[in-house]
Amino acid sequence: MFQGEKGDVLAGSVARRAWRTARKEELTAREHESPMGKRIYDIRHTRLTKWLNDGNPPAQVAYWAGNSVPVLLAVYAGCIEGQLPDLKRRMEAQGDLPEVSEID
Repeated sequence: MFQGEKGDVLAGSVARRAWRTARKEELTAREHESPMGKRIYDIRHTRLTKWLNDGNPPAQVAYWAGNSVPVLLAVYAGCIEGQLPDLKRRMEAQGDLPEVSEID
C-alpha cells in the first residue's frame, strides 16, 4: 500500500502507472524488457525471499510481511535455498544428524 502526499492511500492503478514510468526512466532498455521488477509485488517477493534465504526465522519474516507463517511458507518455501550446508553443520555439531548418506 502506497501513500500520496496528503497521507491518503494511492489507488493501485496510480501506483502501477508510477512504477511503470519509474522503471522505464531508471532501467536500461535491456533491464526494462526483462521481467526484473515488472510488477511492484516483485520487489516484495524478492525481499521476502532474500530474508528467508539469509536465515531469518520465518516467524519474523511473516511478521515483517504482515502474513501468517503458514501463508508465508506456502508461498515462499520453494524459494528458500542455500541453507542446507549450515543446517547440516549445526545438526552435526549437536549430534542430531540422522545416519543417512545424503539428506535431500
